[in-house]
Amino acid sequence: MTSHGVRGRSGGRPTLEEVAARAGVGRGTVSRVINGSPRVSEATRAAVEAAVAELGYVPNTAARALAANRTDAIALVVPEPETRFFTEPYFSDMLRGVGAALSDTEMQLLLIFAGSDRERQRLAQYLAAHRVDGVLLVSVHADDPLPDMLSQLEIPAVISGPRSADETLTSVDSDNYGGARQAVEHLVSRGRRTVAHITGRPDVYGAQRRVDGYRDALREAGHPADELLIEPGDFSEDGGRRAMEALLQRRPDLDAVFAASDVTAAGARQALREAGRRIPDDVALVGYDDSAIARHMEPPLTSVRQPIEEMGRAMTDLLLREVADRRPSATRELERRQMVLATELVERASS
Repeated sequence: MTSHGVRGRSGGRPTLEEVAARAGVGRGTVSRVINGSPRVSEATRAAVEAAVAELGYVPNTAARALAANRTDAIALVVPEPETRFFTEPYFSDMLRGVGAALSDTEMQLLLIFAGSDRERQRLAQYLAAHRVDGVLLVSVHADDPLPDMLSQLEIPAVISGPRSADETLTSVDSDNYGGARQAVEHLVSRGRRTVAHITGRPDVYGAQRRVDGYRDALREAGHPADELLIEPGDFSEDGGRRAMEALLQRRPDLDAVFAASDVTAAGARQALREAGRRIPDDVALVGYDDSAIARHMEPPLTSVRQPIEEMGRAMTDLLLREVADRRPSATRELERRQMVLATELVERASS
């Protein structure tokens, strides 16, 4: 006698891996049975079907809809140099979320870098040949031609953060504006009065929204933002160090810094120490991302947590739905979504 609705070992919905383990086969074999592939022996099919019934496994509907797709592959496209991808925690966290969302499907993930004109041209040719079913696009700059190219090729795409307030593609982002406000309100509540901001890249919409949140939080606290306290950065450690040096030269009286990323904050910390400023005694420091860098800095860094892994998972789920949707692109256009996930301030010793 079989029992339906049994929970998997994870405590939630039984997974493909659990069915495979119960049946004594690989997860690919389970997928072939579920999708009706003839390349499975009757004995194996019976074992898998028994495991499915025993565990109460319900196949991912998006994964089943994808079974008849052309390539069974999606691309994670990063319009940045490879060095930045491998040095910034943002990208590894994003990749982890994408991988988690794909773990219950048969979709392959391709990682493609498009940081130079030559790489973009090569990518355009690859995508024009329809070698992937959809694209996840992360770290998009305002003038990046890739999103429009994807629209022209009618390739389903989801981007990590809109390029502007008028974004036409489906996007998933964290609340950059609200996160920046949380950071500044925290610093003001600790008695800081001269709060500087090292921005992210000016051509990234999320970085612009963090500047907006910084300005509004200061204004509402009765400290209108002094433009001399805002210094452009580029999300890098070296950029943070250079920006901090410029701010100290211009406004040596500053007593707090909100950096647009933890990596940037690490660079700022280096410049502050070289200038003989103690953290947080002389200058309080807050970062953004709540990455491993924040926990391992000395002192540990207060940081705005944006749910990067959850963003990667949500982007992938939305893309799988778009890929599975066979309606005309004009119909899908009306349903494109702009998803915004909440942020949270994680307080540590740096502030």
